[in-house]
Amino acid sequence: MFSKENRGNTINGILFVALFALAAIQISNLPFIKHLGLSPLIVGIVIGVFYANTLRHRLPKEWIPGILFSTKNILRLAIILYGFRITFQNIFAVGIPGIIVSVSIVFGTFIIGYLIGTKVLKLDMDTAILTSAGSSICGAAAVLATEPVINAKPYKSAVAVATVVIFGTIAMFLYPFAYKMGLVPLSAEAMGIYIGGTVHEVAHVVAASTAINPEVAKIAVIVKMIRVMMIAPFLIILGIWLSKKGENAKKQ
Repeated sequence: MFSKENRGNTINGILFVALFALAAIQISNLPFIKHLGLSPLIVGIVIGVFYANTLRHRLPKEWIPGILFSTKNILRLAIILYGFRITFQNIFAVGIPGIIVSVSIVFGTFIIGYLIGTKVLKLDMDTAILTSAGSSICGAAAVLATEPVINAKPYKSAVAVATVVIFGTIAMFLYPFAYKMGLVPLSAEAMGIYIGGTVHEVAHVVAASTAINPEVAKIAVIVKMIRVMMIAPFLIILGIWLSKKGENAKKQ
């Protein structure tokens, strides 16, 4: 990707993404957009969708590696840097309710999602596990982390990622709108716990909560990060469960 032959094009792709980010920030600062309460993240997603469906064919193919590098490596780095803002003091600040909600959402959503997926929707076990993992923990990152544990085929991961991204994006727009319309009678703290405990992707949590107010955003991100921290114990428990499930199948 960063070989001498491709270095220039890769950098151009990264700069292209940076230009999009700057455009989103500038547009979000317009009085009309500010009045709507749309954060730069939401504006960025909107103009990204618009570009992908109108002008994408004009993008030089040589720049794609730089864009992919931005969507994976740089985005992950940004999330890590965002997480540095959270201390144990912040975690304790959300209190026992926030911690209980985070842990309950992770394992409760996974179990319910798996049962509905396999028993009601008749999905295969791998797709149900991947989709439930992405919904319960941290979206696409959780799907990709779970894939090697269950040895799932790539197309099943793609289905799971698409599912969590679509519903996460819907929640990102719906939650702030519902809150500002008075349809969700919750305090700022409760709304932060609700968003952080139910929205899939970290970026979606940040976008939805910052569109409401900084207090909601602070609590939502802390609750979400607690969910993200559950990915390691979740994968360990999942591996043990699948191992025992395989042993029982062999005995039968």
